[in-house]
Amino acid sequence: MSVQASSVPLPSLTPNAITVLEKRYLRRDESGNPLESPADMFRRVADTIAEADKIFDENSEVKKLSDRFYEMITSFDFLPNSPTLMNAGRELGQLSACFVLPVGDSIEEIFDAVKYTAMIHKSGGGTGFSFSRLRPANDLVKTTTGVSSGPISFMRVFDAATETIKQGGTRRGANMGILRVDHPNIMDFIMCKADQKLFNNFNISVGLTEDFMQAVERDEDFDLLNPRDKSKVGTLNARKVFQRIVNQAWENGEPGIIFLDRLNRDNPTPHIGEIESTNPCGEQPLLPYESCNLGSLNLGRFVKEGSIDWNRLKEVVHTSVHFLDNVIEANKYPLKQIHDMTHANRKIGLGVMGWADMLIRLQIPYNSDEAVKLGKKLMQFINDEGHIASRELGQKRGSFPNFTGSIYDKKGALPQRNATVTTIAPTGTISMIANASSGVEPLFAVSYIKNVMDGTKLVEVNPIFEQLAKERGFYSVELMEKIAEHGTLHDIEEIPADIRRVFVTAHDITPEDHIQMQAAFQYHTDNAVSKTVNFPNSATIEEVEKVYILAYKTGCKGVTIYRDGSRDEQVLSTAKKDEKTTIATIQLEEEKHAIKRERPKALKGWTYQMQTGCGPLYVTINEDKNGLFELFTTMGKAGGCAASQSEAMGRMVSLAWRSGIQARQVVKQLIGISCHCPSGYGESRILSCADAVAKAIQTHMLENGYDMNAQTENHERGACPECGGIVEHEGGCMVCHICGYSECA
Repeated sequence: MSVQASSVPLPSLTPNAITVLEKRYLRRDESGNPLESPADMFRRVADTIAEADKIFDENSEVKKLSDRFYEMITSFDFLPNSPTLMNAGRELGQLSACFVLPVGDSIEEIFDAVKYTAMIHKSGGGTGFSFSRLRPANDLVKTTTGVSSGPISFMRVFDAATETIKQGGTRRGANMGILRVDHPNIMDFIMCKADQKLFNNFNISVGLTEDFMQAVERDEDFDLLNPRDKSKVGTLNARKVFQRIVNQAWENGEPGIIFLDRLNRDNPTPHIGEIESTNPCGEQPLLPYESCNLGSLNLGRFVKEGSIDWNRLKEVVHTSVHFLDNVIEANKYPLKQIHDMTHANRKIGLGVMGWADMLIRLQIPYNSDEAVKLGKKLMQFINDEGHIASRELGQKRGSFPNFTGSIYDKKGALPQRNATVTTIAPTGTISMIANASSGVEPLFAVSYIKNVMDGTKLVEVNPIFEQLAKERGFYSVELMEKIAEHGTLHDIEEIPADIRRVFVTAHDITPEDHIQMQAAFQYHTDNAVSKTVNFPNSATIEEVEKVYILAYKTGCKGVTIYRDGSRDEQVLSTAKKDEKTTIATIQLEEEKHAIKRERPKALKGWTYQMQTGCGPLYVTINEDKNGLFELFTTMGKAGGCAASQSEAMGRMVSLAWRSGIQARQVVKQLIGISCHCPSGYGESRILSCADAVAKAIQTHMLENGYDMNAQTENHERGACPECGGIVEHEGGCMVCHICGYSECA
């Protein structure tokens, strides 16, 4: 069903942007059909946020302000965070992306936090927690004369609750889990995601202190403290702990690190409380029960005739601050405590996207000193003008209620409307809507292959590059396909050298370049900068350690790294063919030497019932004298696609086993595949019929004494689980820039 024409002029949107909006943002009826056009959605948002002006001035020209907001959004000069686009003017009305909840050291406080988490996730928000207040495992519990199970066991409760809640709604729930480095269970926490089947709804970061980092530098021991009474319960060598963090990050990208003392150095309201946690992507430090409303300037829009249009940028910064302050009033908060704390501090987070686009338009390579210097200058301008706009609102509307005792009050500053003004968040789907590069990240690729549903492969090309290629006369479909396969312009001689110099991708820059850019933007950002430092698969542990140390020395507030292929099973389609041997290549080599086993007349077997979203699936596994031989499936519901696909799967598994393919390779290919109708939760969760078959095989092997040491971990979505497209790691989160899927949103 097509969307009815709107009386409002439609903004210019790419096909990808329209797909994302229709799938995730527009109001829909019970059958899933859109009830509004993109232009209607933008007008709905502009009207709702402008209406908040009447709270402060009954005579406010709301219609005029709404038109300003609408023009700013539909020109893509600025876009608010996804919950605001989705929910402004709708019944849910929850407009914030970021929340932090306290986790106290009692059963009542812990399960209150679980309940509040469910309410926030149901409304479309993500949550951050510090588990540092929980007493360590095996510590005494006086009320029961028993012992504590420790923070990690309670993290499982939060993870299971998120898994259940996230299946509904327009945004997935996501969590950040943080533990102080001096907590007695810190080593267990560092390793808690080594098994990738666990804590899939959490990003985790270790909270590092200045004392710890100094002990690392001096190769000294540091104290472990029981949070129950601050008593010393042991010591560890700081350098060994730091190396364990680095080793595990090299293995699969987690844990990240945050520098707690730096978060609190810039805490604007220390008299209200200590900052212990951040939102799921790490860029927004918050006090317990705080939320933050985010939005991003599209920097590529502010280049005019080869230079930055500073005057227009200033104007949009001021309008954006006005918009975000109004969001605080228009918001419907999921908890009264969040309403009260958010209104008391009125934190907003104005950030950026399109930084790589701006550099390209200015003909500045991303990995250059000039780019780093410009990033620092640009963010200082945005931060300064943002605070000026906040002070102007403060003079009209009053300072945030906790202003007295804040860092602004102590410095004798003028009235300040917002405790914080700037944040660099990952922009995920909103950068897709604006057809802009994401956050402050480099281009992921100049060209890549998009697989559509009928099996057709389409070449997607960066719009700035495509325009230049056509203007300069070197555009061809064949060249774009070559770029997509190559992953970089670096060695493609058909492209002029000046173009190759400017169109730098994530494949072309060093991890040190990432950190230098992150530090440049952090220097003039109130909160923090969300950025992923990408490493090639060949990176060493020592190189990861070097970047973590560099992040500390350059003033970053935290860092997230990702080593290519450390979690994903598939090589991205932009990688060079000769850089890595693929699974398919390995299997072809195996098939050359495979000898198919003949079927005996009689075999012994076991049948397992697996509950899928399409009904019960019965998986029968037969063995001959050499081991696993064949697999049959029967659906509880006869007929249909699910039954035929399951039968086909059984035939292929049987052929693989009879041809010498190991069971663990079969499990590796099937486990973790998702469908539209999963079933169960926690350890019993079945994502699809393929996932059910894989788990039946695992169960059979465990129950029949097979060696499970070599069994594969859960498939960690090398490709997008919704469209099969390229997944990019940004801000500690996996994002698909084809369909808009986000692991953290």
